[in-house]
Order: sequence, then structure tokens, then C-alpha cells
Amino acid sequence: MPARQRPRRVVILVYPGAQLSAVYGLTDMFTVASRLAAEGADARAPLEVVAWRPEEGRPPTGPLAAVIVPPSLAGSPREGTGPLAAWLAARHGEGTLVCSVCAGTFLLAEAGLLADRVATTHWALAGAFAARFPEVALATDRLLVDDGDVITAGGLMAWTDLGLKLIERLFGPAIMLAIARYFLVDPGGREQRFYSVFAPALGHGDAAIRKVQRLLQAKSGGPIALPAMAACAGLGERTFLRRFVKATGLRPAQYLQHLRVGKARDLLERSDLSIAEVAWKVGYGDPGAFRKIFNRILGLSPGAYRRRFGVAGRG
Repeated sequence: MPARQRPRRVVILVYPGAQLSAVYGLTDMFTVASRLAAEGADARAPLEVVAWRPEEGRPPTGPLAAVIVPPSLAGSPREGTGPLAAWLAARHGEGTLVCSVCAGTFLLAEAGLLADRVATTHWALAGAFAARFPEVALATDRLLVDDGDVITAGGLMAWTDLGLKLIERLFGPAIMLAIARYFLVDPGGREQRFYSVFAPALGHGDAAIRKVQRLLQAKSGGPIALPAMAACAGLGERTFLRRFVKATGLRPAQYLQHLRVGKARDLLERSDLSIAEVAWKVGYGDPGAFRKIFNRILGLSPGAYRRRFGVAGRG
């Protein structure tokens, strides 16, 4: 009989505020994957999952297959997590695959593992993350970013996507698909931008621009020309444009598109209006132009969005 292989170790970092459902859920996924692989006479070593709480003892030693920083229900981890960040950097330096979900990406960035890389975190934390780690190319429209030796995942429940990605890495695609079927998890095709909500920046301190934002919110279903926006702000057009972009991060036309798409999403979810009627109600006389803008912002056509998220007519 072949000698029993030494298990590969996956460490889940249970830092203060970590989402325990993700810790236990990932543990379950890896445990079942290891069992299925053994039942299929897989030659690869099984997995041993270690949930490590730093306050309870010394960190796991020896070679590690992966380290995972799970999400947090308490928002982004506070600054001052230096010892954990240093431990993560050391493991990465040893060749360990380092992964994060949602707010866990803050710890990877603090460890210096994301500088000049593309990464993702929860879309609602994008502003705080970008302000704290401007050297990271943030892509919050993506649910998962696999950058080889570092993997980051977006929303709170994206731990399921990360789990499948790691199982595919460690056991291959057949076991990954078996786990997806076992846990009834979609094995791919999702993006975080399907779920994100446009949240206008209002805390920028520019009262003139906030006045225009309120105008756009109220009048987004109709045409609003640049001169009218500038007049509302009491500014010249060039000055208005510069200050609007500085305050919101978007040009007025882009800002208006996001507002209209947000209203269109609500209509697609909750009404039986045709796509053309939805387009007209949110300010687009050309349904084709509406479809293009909607698809560019959300990554789904209006029809596909309704099929996935619509509740009208369900019973």
C-alpha cells in the first residue's frame, strides 16, 4: 500500500470581527472536497483546515498550502494590525498562497502584498480602501481577482467563490464542480457589480456641487444640459466641470447615467414594464442606447438583469 501522505494545511485567520459563517463554511467545503477526493482515489494529499485565533496561541508552523483572511461583519479592520500583517507577509514570502474576502483585503494591503496589483473588496468599502491604499488598483466590479500568488474576493458571501477557486487549485476542476453541486453553489459567471448600488458621494464639502446632485437626483428622468447644471451651481461651465469631477469622481454625464441605471434596476426588479418603457421612464428615448449604457455599467443586459433579479410576477 502507498504511504499515507502528509495533509496540506490551509489556515483561516480568525481575527477580531471575522465572519464566523465564512470560517465554518470554508472549513466544511474543504473537508468535503478532501473526502470526495479520497473516495475517488485522488493521489493528492488531503487538506487539514486550521482556524487560527491569534489571541489564543502561537501561529501554525510548517509549510502551508494557503492562508485565508475571511470577511468581517464589523467593516474594515482598523489600522494597527501590524503583527498580523507581518505574519501574512512572511507566509507569502515562503511561497504560501494568500487569499482574502471582503474586508480581509485590507489586511493583505497592510501587509504590502497588493502594491501595484489589481485587487477587489466589498463595493461598499471601496472609498475607504482607495483612500487608505492608493497604490492598489481596485476593481470592485469583479467578484474574484486571481493574481497567481494572491487571490482577493469581493462581497461577504464571496467566500463561496474563493472556496471553489481554491478547491479547483488544490484538487482540480472535477472536484470543484462536485463541490459546487453538493453545496448548490454557482461555480462561476457572477460579478460584484451585479449587486452593487450606486452611492453618490455627498460628504465632499462642496455645497454648490451638492445642489447640482440634488437637481440630478430629482430630474434624472429628463434632459439636463450642462449650462443648466452650471447655473444651478452658480459657476462657469469649466469651473463647474472641474469641481464636479473632483467632488464626485465622475463627469456629470457619467453621474447621470449611474442615477438612471439605478432607477432602471428598480423598475426591472419590481415591474412588468417592457425594456423600452423602462428606458423611456428613466430618461432614454432610444432603447438601444439604454441597453448599451446599462450593459456597460452592470455587465448584464436589461433583460438578463430582470431574469436574474426580477420579482414582478413571481408567486
